Amino acid sequence: MKAVLLTGPGKPFELATVPDPTPGPGEAVARVLACGSGLTIHHARAGRLKLNHYPRIIGHEITGEIVAVGAGVTEVKPGDGVTAYFYINCGHCHWCRINRETLCENFAGYIGRETDGGYAEYIKLPARNCMKFPEGIDWRKDPAEAGVICDALATPVKVIRRARVTPHDTVAVFGAGGGLGVHMLKVARWARAKQVIAVDKSAAKFETAEKCGADVCIDASAGRVAEQLLEATGGKGVDVAIDFVSNASTLEPALASLGRGGRLVTLGGSGKAFTADPAHMLRNEIEVMGSRYATKQEVMDTLELVARGEFSALVTDKAPLEQAEALHQRLDKELIIGRAALVMR
Repeated sequence: MKAVLLTGPGKPFELATVPDPTPGPGEAVARVLACGSGLTIHHARAGRLKLNHYPRIIGHEITGEIVAVGAGVTEVKPGDGVTAYFYINCGHCHWCRINRETLCENFAGYIGRETDGGYAEYIKLPARNCMKFPEGIDWRKDPAEAGVICDALATPVKVIRRARVTPHDTVAVFGAGGGLGVHMLKVARWARAKQVIAVDKSAAKFETAEKCGADVCIDASAGRVAEQLLEATGGKGVDVAIDFVSNASTLEPALASLGRGGRLVTLGGSGKAFTADPAHMLRNEIEVMGSRYATKQEVMDTLELVARGEFSALVTDKAPLEQAEALHQRLDKELIIGRAALVMR
């Protein structure tokens, strides 16, 4: 099969022919129709996330059709349309049993990092990581849009629940023009947030942000984000700040912009420390929380919501497998609004 190989951190992709995968016990092989190209896997491509093995086929936001299954597999059968659950978890520890798989005590890594992923014509997955598309999602007609649901939309659905967003809340999304950010705007609007504010340093992304549900757009390049958010909320501050950039330059103004009972949700970022004002947090009963991906149930719920027409994925850039490197060059330059995806011929 054809596959795009990552041969080392920061190195360009190499198109290669590799053996077709065959399923072992408990595994399934799917023909890949499309695979999303989000920042999570771009960080691996750029060397910001180290892999334990090279060469590696990255990518996890797949639309695939099952072509073969191994011994003992009952979850899927040939012909089923599936996407992938990103985390490789055990399924039997305390956290997996209580529907919080993202905290699995025996976490084994990620599809497309610890195992080969979807930047190829075929992918081999643990059968328990295969999630069937419900009726109402035309995965054959729109494979790119179907594939990114499992992350680009499921992650925001989890954030809405974790931050307890209500119709009384003003929600500010930092990094609103990126692949997760635009979908967070969509889901915040779907959740009936009172006001949705997009924060990004690229004003060129504001038109799309408004189409995805933003009432107000704030240009972060001016360096006055906290003040601008307070002005936009009449001095009350925001109720929920969701930060997809998550470095000191975004976390600190996000925290400062929160009003009484405010919640800050951080996802990703550099992992470096930032400064918080404990008096502000105490006085206003501020909550700071992390959020990782989504549970299997949250992915299934999101698939059902898309199938019912509640919201949809936005894929603005599509390319064939052979153009993966060019697509990631555009990602690196922050030229892509929304999600990008590879579509197999």
